[in-house]
Amino acid sequence: MAVWRRSGVALPVIAVLILATGSMACAATSSAARTAPSTNATRAGASSAAAATLPTYDWPQFGYGPQRSNDVEFSTGVNPARLFHSQVTLPGTVDSSPIYLHDVTVGGVPRNIFIMTTTYGKTLAVNANAPHIILWTYTPPGFSSWDGTDQITTASPAADPDRLYVYAASPDGLIHKLQISNGAEVTTGDWPAKVTFAPQTEKIASALNVYDGYVFVATGGYIGDIPPYIGHVSVIVAATGQRLHTFNTLCAGDHFLMPPTNCPNSDSAIWGRSGVVIDRFTGDLFVTTGNGLYDGRNNFGDTVLELTPLAGRLLHHYTPLNYQQLDTDDLDLGSTAPALLVAPGQHTPGYFVQGGKDGLLRLVGMGDMGLGTALQEVPTPGSGMMFAAVAVRWHDGHDWIFTADGSGTDCWSFSGSPARLHLVWQNSNPGTSPVLAGGLLYVYDPNGGINVYHPDTGQRAVTLASGGGHWQSPIVADREIVVAEGDGNNHLNSGVLDIWGP
Repeated sequence: MAVWRRSGVALPVIAVLILATGSMACAATSSAARTAPSTNATRAGASSAAAATLPTYDWPQFGYGPQRSNDVEFSTGVNPARLFHSQVTLPGTVDSSPIYLHDVTVGGVPRNIFIMTTTYGKTLAVNANAPHIILWTYTPPGFSSWDGTDQITTASPAADPDRLYVYAASPDGLIHKLQISNGAEVTTGDWPAKVTFAPQTEKIASALNVYDGYVFVATGGYIGDIPPYIGHVSVIVAATGQRLHTFNTLCAGDHFLMPPTNCPNSDSAIWGRSGVVIDRFTGDLFVTTGNGLYDGRNNFGDTVLELTPLAGRLLHHYTPLNYQQLDTDDLDLGSTAPALLVAPGQHTPGYFVQGGKDGLLRLVGMGDMGLGTALQEVPTPGSGMMFAAVAVRWHDGHDWIFTADGSGTDCWSFSGSPARLHLVWQNSNPGTSPVLAGGLLYVYDPNGGINVYHPDTGQRAVTLASGGGHWQSPIVADREIVVAEGDGNNHLNSGVLDIWGP
């Protein structure tokens, strides 16, 4: 049974001033290219006239949208002047990020809900409004066979745009289609869909992505790089569960899902929190691999890959010149994913920035991808190993990016002619994947707490106290800030969800 605790937290006046001014060089009104609020805004059951005037929106997948920008530019309704802290006890560790859906029917009643998946594959819905109770829990068949073992998933679920279904991973290599109304699994057609024949060595670590009627899934490996595993991208038809295409990053000439033992090479993996990043203007897919053989023909370790929209063909790839050293020293390029950038004066992405465990951010032009074609290399925060996703926000005619790692948090502007990265501010506060919402920057410190910043200067407005974690990052929805706690590598069957709200 869920345990709900609540305590009042008064925040500094500076937070109120930040919310009121809205003058932020790194966080102002975005271009029309960015995702708009839900068209169902007027249907949300707000309890007050003030709340009813706020735009209601879903946070349907990691990164907010298929391009993984981690940016919500309109008002969130969060009032930093005073928040109450609640905790929900969970039946497992959520070593990922929850998603949010507003005004959906659960148990015959319209509700706002958070949905999340535990490391052992339980997917559950939590009432987003008080009382914060668990509304339903889905436990995958075979749960007892991997419960308590090293076989886990850290994939965030993703909601279907019809808001009737949610897609979630389990450690046995299956993707499940669940009814949002009650958590019941769809088993018609080819559901559940298999994305690996070797779930003990091929891990579903990255968040699922849903776009244009398809579910996109990436695979990696486990701690210790125990072979055999091949990082691959599988595309699933959302309606039927049919696995349409699989792109293998090793033995790339074989366009089907294979047991990793069928390939003479191993250890190329897709680990980034964003997994498959989708260019919303072309539909092209971007993924980054870590480790593994690179030969530029059939094997693509430590490489950024641009694939056709359904992963049927490789279009372009970028590989650092020192790919062999990255592989030898276990400095995975693919521990994070590319962030797509729009150059000043342009309207569609033409560049991407790619972090890595070697402490570098690399700027690459999409039209000039190849071996060693980075246009610029700058340090990650504190030159630390980077595992987090990059948040991207459009303002004043160009993009701004926010990065975090175990050594600090940085803000860069992507500006000038030719466009390049320029450091705006930095600090030494550790963080996971940054999130921009309603004019504030939220960065979860895996040692504990969420640091809330003024994005223009990096001035910290407040820290929301919480326990420690691992890959988690917050979301901001329903006038609430939400993050999970815990480390999936501790293999626990319990966890905590932190909620701050009015």
